Amino acid sequence: MKRLKNIWNDKLAVMSIFVIGVVILVGILAPFIAPHEPNEVNMSLRYESPSWEYLLGNDHLGRCILSRITYGIRPSVLAVLAALIISVLVGTILGFLAGYFRGYVDAIIMRICDVMLSFPGYVMALAIIGILGVGLENILIAFVLIKWAWFARVIRTSVMQYAELDYVKFSKAVGITDFKIIYKHIISVTFSDIVVLSSSSIGSMILQISGFSFLGLGIQAPNAEWGMMLNEAREVMFTRPELMLAPGLAIIIVVVAFNFLSDSLQIALDPRLVNSKKNHKMTAIKLQEKEVAN
Repeated sequence: MKRLKNIWNDKLAVMSIFVIGVVILVGILAPFIAPHEPNEVNMSLRYESPSWEYLLGNDHLGRCILSRITYGIRPSVLAVLAALIISVLVGTILGFLAGYFRGYVDAIIMRICDVMLSFPGYVMALAIIGILGVGLENILIAFVLIKWAWFARVIRTSVMQYAELDYVKFSKAVGITDFKIIYKHIISVTFSDIVVLSSSSIGSMILQISGFSFLGLGIQAPNAEWGMMLNEAREVMFTRPELMLAPGLAIIIVVVAFNFLSDSLQIALDPRLVNSKKNHKMTAIKLQEKEVAN
């Protein structure tokens, strides 16, 4: 946890945290922040340009684009975060069990993971959606069923690395229970790996859920979602390209913020990368000094 303090020295990370925090807060408070009802149809305002009352204009049904962008945070970001948390919890628990206890427990869990990971993620997601039907809830279930196996396998490798250290073996020898060893010694050292894995996955999950909604497999009308808004604006993309601009920029900004945060977390939590970054800075300073001297 002490190494997490390093992240506050990274301006890009702080900016990413600020953007993500604002987006999540706006999504939670959407009913109080949105200027209009997101599903309110007003055909007299169809394809109206931005105005003081409708800052981002209106769509093909006269609905407020800003309100729909605001409400779209819930399925596009908040729902994905919930699916990620469930995937990480399941994957972490099974990864710890497989990596620490080994034997039959490890063999059974890893064979299940092999089955789940034997198909490409998109193919598996489409198969699950085909069985369960279209809709946001079914996409989130597909995410959980796919992602937990990947988390379990990666976390298992990390746990196996630390489970063989001398202080863990000594704790076993003096009679400390396995679950107490995991809680006191293993979780603390694998926490950084779990955080980095989680932050690096959220961006791709947001893009995937937006992609499924764009294809008509995600959240259904009239509910607001960024990918579906892109699909609705596709028919007038050449005559009214600005209708695709707002949801497109929303997706880009959020995904980029999560990716920047993931990179910063990886550097802050990995001492080798911190030292490498410092060495690069020192080399750059020395080169600048030589250029000035010459």
